[in-house]
Amino acid sequence: FLNIAGGFRVEDPALDLAVCLSILSSFEEIALASTTCFCAEIGLGGELRAVNRLENRIAEASKLGFERICISKYGLKGVDVDKFSIQVMGFSRLDEVVSTLLST
Repeated sequence: FLNIAGGFRVEDPALDLAVCLSILSSFEEIALASTTCFCAEIGLGGELRAVNRLENRIAEASKLGFERICISKYGLKGVDVDKFSIQVMGFSRLDEVVSTLLST
């Protein structure tokens, strides 16, 4: 189920993956873990694209209590994931995320 509060305008492409997985999990009737968050832009071919300020986003997700974050693996260059207390999972395509998180 996807619920965006009335009047809330979504402009950040980093929300693409979260919105897409919300729709897919609802369609497949498979709940996603509430401890997982998502941060990636999705291209028309299903490729996951890196987003800006990735380290800040990972740090903020960790502060908010998330245990893992799914991102584009292309954004990992130069990012020291070991300094975060959150599991960072890098993917190159949407179908990889779906098969990993929504497989029954």
